[in-house]
Amino acid sequence: MGLFDKLFKKNTGEKTNAEELNKELNDGLSKTRKGFMEKVFGVLSGKDIDDDLYEELEEALIQGDVGVNTALDLVERLREREKRDKLKNAHQLQEAFADELVELLGEEETPLALEPDTLNVVLFVGVNGVGKTTSIGKIAYQLKEEGHKVILGAADTFRAAAADQLKIWGERVGCDVIAHQEGADPAAVVFDAIAAAKSRGCDVLLVDTAGRLQNKVNLMNELAKIRKIIDREAPDSLRDVLLVIDATTGQNALNQAKEFKDTAGVTGVILTKLDGTAKGGVVIGVKAEYDLPIKYIGVGEQKEHLQVFNPRTFAEALFVDLNAESDKVDDADEEAVDPDMDAPLAEDLEDAEDEA
Repeated sequence: MGLFDKLFKKNTGEKTNAEELNKELNDGLSKTRKGFMEKVFGVLSGKDIDDDLYEELEEALIQGDVGVNTALDLVERLREREKRDKLKNAHQLQEAFADELVELLGEEETPLALEPDTLNVVLFVGVNGVGKTTSIGKIAYQLKEEGHKVILGAADTFRAAAADQLKIWGERVGCDVIAHQEGADPAAVVFDAIAAAKSRGCDVLLVDTAGRLQNKVNLMNELAKIRKIIDREAPDSLRDVLLVIDATTGQNALNQAKEFKDTAGVTGVILTKLDGTAKGGVVIGVKAEYDLPIKYIGVGEQKEHLQVFNPRTFAEALFVDLNAESDKVDDADEEAVDPDMDAPLAEDLEDAEDEA
């Protein structure tokens, strides 16, 4: 049985959820496994446990964009496990590391908090270029597939062609889009979008907002005005404020999570472009450093590649290739025997020659 079988499998013949059900996630995290995870496990292989090892591990975690505080916490947890479980070498730390990582990520999904038989409004915030509008289109598609009636609000009136981009997604997934001309008041767009949602019997309104830096006071004030309109026109309908982050930006993504949580009332995170980075530790950092639930992760360009974040399946996918390599080592050990035990006896060889 391989190193992680007890974590992710009931028996050696059973595939993990990630292997069997989520090939897109497996493929999307291949760069992270080959970069971040292989580097971490390179530290945790074939060495004695000492202070130098822990320093190397801490460095590998920080370079993988886990975040300084989370890296320090993970290393301290492993030091405690070493003493408690009387671990002797780095290889034994691998399973302890997997245990602690799963515990940090948690077990439960945190999907959109939609209420039945009423209007649900979701705001999307983030800087330009992170895939915010595209994420809205993909989520609209998924919600429609689940039976929701979805309408889109193009409240990004600041960026040229932002409304046009959302309209393209609206046509693609079959959702109406409420938009004004470029430079219009975003709060007025939201006002009209709420009115349209009510009159057309929609139960979900997804609102695109202008790409904003967290230190741009005027844009943050604009967001506050939008929320005031929602509270007035559709009280208690705001379900989530989702921050869209580009995972390839690494430490900058962690900084955005911190600032937007403090200034924009963010309730969850969408991490896009995970398939494009070898530093997928940012998922761990956002969850552990800022206690922000990750709602969705993007592991490809297709509509199906924006997935509801399942912590356990994500952890399985992180380890899936490493687990396979561990299984190969275990199988090789089981098949290895004393060469003298398999060597043919001299009389057997003589009998074979006589028969020939």
